Amino acid sequence: MARHQHEGEAGSSHQLPAATAGPGSSTAKGDVVCYYGNRGDPEPIVLTPGTYGLSNALLETPWRKLCFGKQLFMDVVEQSQALPKDALVAQLLDVLNNEEAQLPDPAIEDQGQEYVRPILNKYAAVFVRGSNYGTRTNTIILVDADGHVTFTERSMLDKDLSRWETTTHEFMLQS
Repeated sequence: MARHQHEGEAGSSHQLPAATAGPGSSTAKGDVVCYYGNRGDPEPIVLTPGTYGLSNALLETPWRKLCFGKQLFMDVVEQSQALPKDALVAQLLDVLNNEEAQLPDPAIEDQGQEYVRPILNKYAAVFVRGSNYGTRTNTIILVDADGHVTFTERSMLDKDLSRWETTTHEFMLQS
């Protein structure tokens, strides 16, 4: 799973594709993976195996930046078996920090036209960089087949775009 959070979002997180596992709508251990947000359906949605994208809208809103980010993610996943863990984390952070504006995007332009248009180039990238709003945290969560978790987070320090701190925590899932 790869995620990043923006300044100014009260408790909301910005997630780029999360790969789910297992047959049907549950994992081999019977875990069910669901999506639930503060907008959209009032009940959690059970997700079937696949790759999903989440930006500042509902799950799978077809924004160009979301589709682009999912493709970048899938490219990294395809080569992940051949990568050492540190290289995999670095490549996933590169996906989350991609600043290429994905324009034109009518779906973004239609949302809050008068507000978004002046800063559309900033909002149309996977990594949003603005003076009062933008990406402030990236999170990479790797879980291997044995239940070993590597949790890496890159966070902006003191709202300074030039200062970032990366921390990693590793642990085993309890069964």
